Amino acid sequence: MSLTTFIVVVNASLMNVAIPTMVDEFETTVIVIQGAVALYSLVIAALILPAGTLPTRHSSRRLLAVALIVYAGGTLVAAISWNTTILYLGWSFIQGSAAAVIFPLTFTVLTVSYEDDDRAKAFGLLAGVHGVGSTLGPIIGGALTTYASWRWGFSLQLVGVGVILFFVQYVSPNPLSETRSSLDKGGTVLSVVGATSLVTGFLLSGKYGWVVQRRPFFVGEIQFNPFGTSPAIWLLGGGLLTFAAFVQYERRLERAGRSPLVPLNVLTNRSFLSGVITYNIRSIVSAGFMFIFPVYLQAVLGYTAFETGLALLPYSIASILFATFTTSWHKFISARTLVQIGIVCMGIGLMLLYEQTGPGQTIGRMLVPVALYGAGVGLIMAQIGNMTMSAVPTANSPEASGVLNVSSSIGFSLGTAVVGSYFLGRFYGSVVDGVLRAEHVTVSVEQRNDLVIALEDAAETATEATQQQFLRQLTPPQRQLLEDIFETAMFDAQQATLLLLILVVLLLLVVSTFLPRQIPEADERTDDPESPRDSR
Repeated sequence: MSLTTFIVVVNASLMNVAIPTMVDEFETTVIVIQGAVALYSLVIAALILPAGTLPTRHSSRRLLAVALIVYAGGTLVAAISWNTTILYLGWSFIQGSAAAVIFPLTFTVLTVSYEDDDRAKAFGLLAGVHGVGSTLGPIIGGALTTYASWRWGFSLQLVGVGVILFFVQYVSPNPLSETRSSLDKGGTVLSVVGATSLVTGFLLSGKYGWVVQRRPFFVGEIQFNPFGTSPAIWLLGGGLLTFAAFVQYERRLERAGRSPLVPLNVLTNRSFLSGVITYNIRSIVSAGFMFIFPVYLQAVLGYTAFETGLALLPYSIASILFATFTTSWHKFISARTLVQIGIVCMGIGLMLLYEQTGPGQTIGRMLVPVALYGAGVGLIMAQIGNMTMSAVPTANSPEASGVLNVSSSIGFSLGTAVVGSYFLGRFYGSVVDGVLRAEHVTVSVEQRNDLVIALEDAAETATEATQQQFLRQLTPPQRQLLEDIFETAMFDAQQATLLLLILVVLLLLVVSTFLPRQIPEADERTDDPESPRDSR
C-alpha cells in the first residue's frame, strides 16, 4: 500500500513542476493544463465514495491489482499524448478512475490491519511515504523535464506499477464482509452527481465568477447565464442540495433495513466529521501552494523545472521527518495540539515567503520558510489520518475512508482551481493596471474588468516562455515597459495569493478546535450491533 501511495503521489507532484513546459509543448495555456489537474481531482471526487465501499464486496487484493493495471493503462496514454485531449483522457480520466479506487483502499487496508499504536505508526509511515513522493516527484520531474522530457515521468511509473503488482500477493484476498451486499445504486448516483456538481462549480468560478457572471458561459451554442448569474452558483447550489438529498436517502435506506452507501453512524460522528473538515481545508492549502509556487519560481525567478524541485526539497524533507517520527508524540502532547502546532508552522512559513517575495529571492533564503511549511504539513499528517479513521468502528472503515478521501479530493480540486484562478486573475489585473498607469489612462472599474478578461482571452503570458514569445512581437521600448510590468505583476500576484492561503490557514486553525483532544483507543470505538455492516 505504501508503494502504491508513492507512485500516485509522485505522479501528481512531478507534473506540478512541468506545467510551464507542457504549456509550451502543447501550445496551450496554463488554464488548460490546470484544467487537466483539476479534472483529475474531479474524477476522483466523483467516484471515490462508491469506490471506497468496494472492499466490503470484493477481495482487496483483486481490487488493488485491477486498479493498478487500469492506472498503468492511463499512464501509458498520458505518456504518448500528442495533444491535450489525449492527455486529459489518460491522466485525468483513466488514471483518475484508478486513483479513486486506490486512495480509499489504502486507508481501509491499514485501518483493518493495525490497531492503536501500530495503526498510528502505519499511518505515520504512510504520511512519510507521501512525503518521500513529494520530495522525489519535483526533483525527478524537474530533472526529466529540464534534461529530457516530462513524458519520461509517466513512463517510469510503469516500472513502479510492475514492482507493486509483485507485492500485491501480500494483501488480504478476502472481502471485509462475509456476506456480499448489493451496491446502493441510488446513493451512488446522488454522490457522483453531488461531487461532480460541486467540483465543476469550483472549477468554473474563477473564470465565470461566483455569483454574478464575469463573462458569458455557453453550452454548445446556448448561453447559460440566467438572471445575469454565473453557472458556478447554480452548480454549487445543486451540489449542496444533492448531498442533502443523499443524506436523507441514506437515512431512509438504513431505516428500511437495507445497506446504505455510507451508514448514518459515520455521517453523524462528530469526531470523524471534524477530522474530515480539517483534512479538507489542509488539502485546499496544499493544492493551492503546490500550484502557485512552481509557476512563480519558473515564470518570475527564471528557475528551471529541476531547480524548482530543489527549491521544494526542504518542504519535502521536513514533511517526511515530522510525519514519520512524531506519530507517538500524542502520548505526551494531545493530538489536537500537535495538529494545531503544525497549522501554526504552515502559517508562519507562508508569512515568511510573503515577506521575502521579490527579485532578491533565492533558494537559500527560501529554505527556512519552505522547511517550516513542510514541518507543519508533516505534523498534521502524522496525526490527522489516524485520528480521523480511529473515530469510527473498524467495520465501517471502507465507508469512512471513502468519505475522508472524497473530502480531500474536493479540497484539492478547490485549491487548484480557485487559488490558481485567483493567482492568474491577480496577475492579469496587475498587468492591465501597470499599462494604464504607464499610459496615464483612467478607466472605470467595469472597463478595467473588461480589459483583464480581454487580456486573458487574447494572450497567455503567465509563464516565462509565453511572456518572451509575446514580448518578441513588440518594439524595444514596448518590450522594456512590459517586461517590468510582467515582473511587478507576478510579484503582486504571488503576494496576494500567499495572503489568501494564510487566511485559509487561519480558518483551518479555527476548525481544528473541534477535533478531539486524543485519538480514541480500540475499546472506545464500539460497533453498533444494529448497523447494516453486521447484517451483511
